[in-house]
Amino acid sequence: MGQNKIIIIGHKQPDTDSICSVIGYAELRNHAEPGKYIPARCGEVSPEAKFALETFGAEAPVYVASVEPTVSDIPLDTRSVRQDVPTVDVAALMDTYDMRNMPITDGNETLVGLVSEYGLARAYVRKNPREQLSLIPMPLETLARILDARIVVPSRETLGEGRVYTVIDALHVTLSRMTPEDIAIVGDNEPAQLALISAGVAALIIAEGAPVGERVIDAARTRGASVLSTTLDAFSVGKMISLSLPASMIMETDVPTVRLEDSLEYAKGVVSNSKFRTACVVGEERRHIGLISRTTLMQDVQKSVILLDHNEYSQAVDGIEQADILEIIDHHRLGAISTLKPVKFLNDPVGSTSTIVANKFIEAGVEPTPSTAGLLLSGILSDTMVMKLSTTTPVDIRAADYLAGIAGVDPAEYGPELIRKGMDLDALPKDELLTRDMKRYNLFGRSIMVSQVMTSSFEFAETHADEIRAELDHLRTTMGVDCFFALFTNVFSNASDLFAAGDEACITKLNLRNQPVRLKGIMSRKKDFIPKFGRCSGSSSRRDESLFPLLEHPRSVAREPVDAVGRGWTSTISSKSSTVMPRFIR
Repeated sequence: MGQNKIIIIGHKQPDTDSICSVIGYAELRNHAEPGKYIPARCGEVSPEAKFALETFGAEAPVYVASVEPTVSDIPLDTRSVRQDVPTVDVAALMDTYDMRNMPITDGNETLVGLVSEYGLARAYVRKNPREQLSLIPMPLETLARILDARIVVPSRETLGEGRVYTVIDALHVTLSRMTPEDIAIVGDNEPAQLALISAGVAALIIAEGAPVGERVIDAARTRGASVLSTTLDAFSVGKMISLSLPASMIMETDVPTVRLEDSLEYAKGVVSNSKFRTACVVGEERRHIGLISRTTLMQDVQKSVILLDHNEYSQAVDGIEQADILEIIDHHRLGAISTLKPVKFLNDPVGSTSTIVANKFIEAGVEPTPSTAGLLLSGILSDTMVMKLSTTTPVDIRAADYLAGIAGVDPAEYGPELIRKGMDLDALPKDELLTRDMKRYNLFGRSIMVSQVMTSSFEFAETHADEIRAELDHLRTTMGVDCFFALFTNVFSNASDLFAAGDEACITKLNLRNQPVRLKGIMSRKKDFIPKFGRCSGSSSRRDESLFPLLEHPRSVAREPVDAVGRGWTSTISSKSSTVMPRFIR
């Protein structure tokens, strides 16, 4: 994702407002700093949000499972050497770049091994002094470069695999052992030089800057032997030939590896337990990416994050405790997120985070693209249930009106269609249905989980009541909460059916033995249910302000016909102080 990028991300189990607001805010921030801000999500895209994205031709935010620092967040040393490169060249590169370890790759950039300082020393210090010096196949020019030699007779472009003899005395012994692939090192001894060429050596290396006579040159050309002349002494020539072995013959293959997506904590463990005190970063099919060491991992690395549509740790992306939070934009109750340094924090009690983002566009004098305007409108319509929830404010109305004009859609027609896309309840398993939109609260020392499912009628909750209660009991146990509530909210009847799982004291106090319980006027988890539940749980003496006056069992409630959807926003939007009609009622 890049080390200088800033992630804009919503909460877990992202709803349409969360998805759309991060896209909108990223576009606004990128207007001033193109490409710096990345819209992200830490959960699956809901059917409703997917419909909004498809309607306005937008891509879903990138999936980010965690903002814990990973290997991809630190600079990597990307140098490596091919396995056929002579060891002397590998050592020279390590010296030039002050590297204690050099990754070795094949022709496809696949990691095959590692040459370390320790490995180099061990390979040559432990070398058996009685072991015959040999040469692997290599170009004549490569050998000349390694020996800093001049090619006098280039009879062979490539030398084969053969032994190397240093001819000092006992010439007849050496001649008896040599083969046409062997190489001889000789000094200023023309008879020996001629004898070796006549014996059919592959190459003759004349050491110590000794002269090369015309007879030797003619003989070499005639017999097809290459001749090199170097100022190195015979011992140094032998040493350098020994160092000409390819990296593949010196490298070690038990190389510790990590991947870009691995956490830095994991990488630190791998490096600290490695005999190399380093690890190679690899990709698919073990392709080499880079090298990390203890020095690399000493850097203080944090991902920069902007949180939208939440301000609680329990709802935030994994790893948020280790991230650098730059800004929070929300419209919910204050949570428990704390930071080590001051950050921008905008919490506005409006109907949706998309409303806040839309107003930021207006304040900045920047007009969102039609696609983004449509998405932000979708976020507002979704979070306010097409302006039916009690959380809806005049600010939401004005923002929706502004965005609808840019997107070129009629909210009264588009809104109900959007809501219906998120209400295909039969297609989802009960556990997924009940955890798709849930939030955890800590109230009066109790851990409370509240799930909300939007419906277009009460039929589903009543038909599947037994399954819902059983699944709630299971979820409460597995998640370790004191109470687990589920609101099945009928967006067209201004009421919710409540299911609950909890201990006997809780269920008895709330009079929830017979479920579901119909809660008239309860549409918003944030503004309607939690405040009333909190008052009920916190003070048993104030039953008039609790949920109790709202409780009715569904079978005792007279069914009222539900108005057809899509005829416009026919109900007013109520708040404590005012009632506002939508500006774009058809």
